[in-house]
Amino acid sequence: MSGAARKTTRLWEPAAGGWTSLPGMLFALARKHPERPMLRYWRDGGWQRLAWGDFALQVARAAAWLRAKGIVPGDRVMLVSESRPEWNVADAAVMAIGAVTVPTYTTNTVADHTHILRDSGARAAIVSSAALAARVAEAAAGAGGLDLLVCLDGADGTQTRHWAEVMAGPGDLPMLMAEVEEIPAGRLACLIYTSGTGGTPRGVMLPHRAMLANREGVRGLIERLGVEGEPYLSFLPLSHSYEHTVGCFLLPSMGMEVVYSRGAERLAAEFQEIRPAIVTAVPRLFEVLRARMLAQVEKEDGLKRRLFERALSQGLRRMDGPRLGLGERLLDPILDRLVRDKVRARFGGRLKALVSGGARLDPDLSGFFIALGLPLIQGYGQSEAGPVISVNLPWDNHRHTVGPPLKGVEARIAADGELLIRGDLVMDGYWNNPEATDQALRPGPDGATWLHTGDVARLEQGRITVTDRKRDFIKTLGGDMVSPAKLEGLLMAEPEIAQAVVAGEGQPGIVALLVPADGCAEALGKAVARVNARLSTIERIRRWVPLPAAFSVENGMLTPTMKVKRRAVLERFDGEIAGLYR
Repeated sequence: MSGAARKTTRLWEPAAGGWTSLPGMLFALARKHPERPMLRYWRDGGWQRLAWGDFALQVARAAAWLRAKGIVPGDRVMLVSESRPEWNVADAAVMAIGAVTVPTYTTNTVADHTHILRDSGARAAIVSSAALAARVAEAAAGAGGLDLLVCLDGADGTQTRHWAEVMAGPGDLPMLMAEVEEIPAGRLACLIYTSGTGGTPRGVMLPHRAMLANREGVRGLIERLGVEGEPYLSFLPLSHSYEHTVGCFLLPSMGMEVVYSRGAERLAAEFQEIRPAIVTAVPRLFEVLRARMLAQVEKEDGLKRRLFERALSQGLRRMDGPRLGLGERLLDPILDRLVRDKVRARFGGRLKALVSGGARLDPDLSGFFIALGLPLIQGYGQSEAGPVISVNLPWDNHRHTVGPPLKGVEARIAADGELLIRGDLVMDGYWNNPEATDQALRPGPDGATWLHTGDVARLEQGRITVTDRKRDFIKTLGGDMVSPAKLEGLLMAEPEIAQAVVAGEGQPGIVALLVPADGCAEALGKAVARVNARLSTIERIRRWVPLPAAFSVENGMLTPTMKVKRRAVLERFDGEIAGLYR
């Protein structure tokens, strides 16, 4: 195996059920519930379902075909596809024969694919469309070539093989089931290339034990929610480390049916169609949902608008104080029926948890949803940790924190404020990058090896509060240290500001690049003034400039999970920033 590896911090103990591998867990569940729906997806004008038993049979066929084409244990296989059942089948099949999956975003450029192919040494790729096949083939030409390229929705019959050919072959499911029971928990399962907010993506080496540890860590929470047999609406791409663990393995193994969303523009309708029990999304989506709800309220008559505002204000006071008076407590059940029940109904009516991850969730944004009766909880994680490290609980939701560490996760704060993590969920290292591995996995204050997260945090009353990225602090000309995450979060909480990046390293003060919300360009000054009123002198925005276009994945300013690439933005708009200091 290439890359730098680390021993686990304790001897691995099999997860509940005795599973030591992800395919082993999936096959055991397929044997137990062959008729139960596993996946739901939109195709041919309607919702289709894949049952557990059929899933297992398809995995066996794919595993046999890949073996016949020369894929052997340790080989890396790239997966480039939108969320669909073939993705899950291919993922499980690759792991079941001892090979390693390399999930990759469909939005990657040819250069991105070239880097990942060259770095991972992938011999094969499975893609969803002819267009993606062409892009990956072009990338492969610059990275040493591919032995096998499979397309789910079409092929040219020469260089590219069709998925239908994979499914047409025989598969020996009993033999494969017996084989996966012998897979050790420490075997490498996948390489997750971190999108990051800057720098070259690195391949995170996740063994089976890391993702199984994540499952064990949240098992008590999921069981208490009582969601077995209910749908999980999957919105994030399966190539994202969170969705790969949670959507492919964790929630299905807890008895939930995974439903693949058709995209943000269909989400409102899907809440009504699917009536999900759990939904996961990035903070940006919740910002959009809040804006839509507020825009709708503005169209209502005076009484409905006042009731909404009262429900919101009283909900916030229930969380933060001061305590509601007697009259307000008597009014609150009425507000529940007239306002909050209707809001919950818009989200399907049976939500047990709205989970936010991938970036910092502003407490004001989470407070908006919680006050209106929606259980929005924030979690925290990194690809390097399986990826879930901590999560708030719907019944114990401290929205200014990212919740307590999962069961089996050790957390401590280093002398410089960095959050350190240890446990079976931690990666083996970065593929082919021992220097980066040694930086991330190194001794902590006690001499033991810890994952150094790079995040500055506090650990209070058993809960983690992340305050910033360690490397992202801005040091001004006067030597003051300023948190860009704090300032950008406050700016984007203003309705007039859609996106924001602040700068000021080595400069006399802080400046900002602002993307105005639709129709709000003229009001940016007032929004900045409101934010400045809440900041210390050294943190205040001295000058700012509006940008003509939003940051997006297409222009290289956002990661596929909608995080702003600060380094890329600062480099792209270096001239505009320099002009603010003239």
